[in-house]
Amino acid sequence: MKVSPRFQRWSPWLLMLAIVILWQVICSAFQVSEFIFPSPWLILTQFVEFSGVIAMHAWRTYWVTMAGFGLAIVVGVLLGFLIGSSRLAYAALYPLMTAFNALPKAAFVPILVVWFGIGAGPAILTAFLISFFPIMVNIATGLATLEPELEDVLRVLGAKRWDVLTKVGLPRSLPYFYGSLKVAITLAFVGTTVSEMTAANEGIGYLLISAGSSMQMGLAFAGLLVVGAMAMVMYELFSWVEKRTTGWAHRGAQNH
Repeated sequence: MKVSPRFQRWSPWLLMLAIVILWQVICSAFQVSEFIFPSPWLILTQFVEFSGVIAMHAWRTYWVTMAGFGLAIVVGVLLGFLIGSSRLAYAALYPLMTAFNALPKAAFVPILVVWFGIGAGPAILTAFLISFFPIMVNIATGLATLEPELEDVLRVLGAKRWDVLTKVGLPRSLPYFYGSLKVAITLAFVGTTVSEMTAANEGIGYLLISAGSSMQMGLAFAGLLVVGAMAMVMYELFSWVEKRTTGWAHRGAQNH
């Protein structure tokens, strides 16, 4: 079935509207307690009532997440380049990085608090720890899967290993890189929020704990929606940049 491009653009918003309407109908029809599962109307009401407080905590969560995410980009790209450009580094580091990624990052928060105290430090590092791995893996994959035939041709033409990696391997890895950014940014917000729930006196995570302890579930859900909205905006930003910098990798999708 052929779907118009306009409907495709609006489909996420239409689906979201349908979910909100169904959510409100269920809460109203079954008289669900607001302390258990608040209705969209209550969430909107408390969002407006506490908009100033939410904005303050949201800004704190945003800049902390961006700091950790920026650090993750730097470390992820460097490690990915090292692992993807060397078979020895791939064999030695990749299994260790995979094992490290399997560790629950929330378990690091108490350790980070001991090292850096309550505040932005643990949240920044938690966002970094949880988000650098996808970036590293995708950069390494893009470089490690460079076609041997292409590399042989370039070497015959006089290109050195460094030239192959920087002039062919890295550009070829850009779609992998942008794909990893879209995954990593959502994980970074998760890491920041989890850390703020136990090791901060500001941020959306702290707001969730405060709202839950005072039984203001509408406010808690409003905080969750704000985190989701920030992550979605950053995701769309990376998608926009990706389409304009790696158009050659999306020609088939654009013509579809």
